[in-house]
Amino acid sequence: MEKRQQDHFVAVGDEQLYLKRIYCREDGPPVLLLHGVMANGRTFYSESGRGLAHYLAEAGCDVFVADLRGRGRSQPKISRASRHGQTETICEDLPALHRHIRELKNGAPVHWMAHSWGGVHMSSCLIRFPELAEQVASLVYFGSKRSVRVRNLNKLVEVDFMWNIASRVLIRLFGYLPARRIRLGADDESDKSHLQSKLWAQPKPWVDSDDGFDYGAAAQSARLPPALYFAAGNDPCRGHPEDVRRFRDESGPHLSRLRLLSRRAGHLHDYNHVSLLTHPDAIRDHFPLVLAWLHGRYEEVVENY
Repeated sequence: MEKRQQDHFVAVGDEQLYLKRIYCREDGPPVLLLHGVMANGRTFYSESGRGLAHYLAEAGCDVFVADLRGRGRSQPKISRASRHGQTETICEDLPALHRHIRELKNGAPVHWMAHSWGGVHMSSCLIRFPELAEQVASLVYFGSKRSVRVRNLNKLVEVDFMWNIASRVLIRLFGYLPARRIRLGADDESDKSHLQSKLWAQPKPWVDSDDGFDYGAAAQSARLPPALYFAAGNDPCRGHPEDVRRFRDESGPHLSRLRLLSRRAGHLHDYNHVSLLTHPDAIRDHFPLVLAWLHGRYEEVVENY
């Protein structure tokens, strides 16, 4: 079956959020893919047809890959004039993207999937808006954690120095984090989005810095959709398995599995924070588990960590 692609733009205030649609079957189950910090939707696809988005489309899904405000092909680009942060992502952008997909798909439930910090944005949105959670069929997260509590050299360099100190110095100079220019990441971050994610990455309560909404407390009475959490065996800092487990546990009671992607756990490689999505062997190693989860065959996904 021929694979097709479309460009969609979703208006949020004066901003335009980009959605790339990839599908073979127009009637396939809709899937929303969301990137993490210093990234954009290219995390999930390449122009040559590789990546999770193409894999899901070829398996019959109707895939929508998002670029958050100012990233990727969304407009305008992040600059010192950008005032948005993760509160806007949670309260405005994700609901708008979800609503756009539901309108295209005649109200069908949407599957949400994310890499890294994108999972924090998604769970926060669904905890804050329980009526939205009822419209989401399942969750799949790759290396998603909220707070970084592990202690090792990678955490000292990547989080304590680069993210917490050096990035703030750069933001004072430029008015935003020019991650793409200095090759720290694939895309830039606004001052507010960096500061808010920096605060949440610390072992402190899961509370919104804008209005004080307590996500951690709300999670205990909310109910997330069935969620599959992947953690990479060779990810010492950005998505350490222990931090992924803590994120799962603080998200309240919900049907879930935590899958460690390592040789010791029976997988082909000791994946890292990026290769768990981009490795050529992912399509025959753990991407089939994504499909099983998406189709509700939860018994086929065994927790191994």
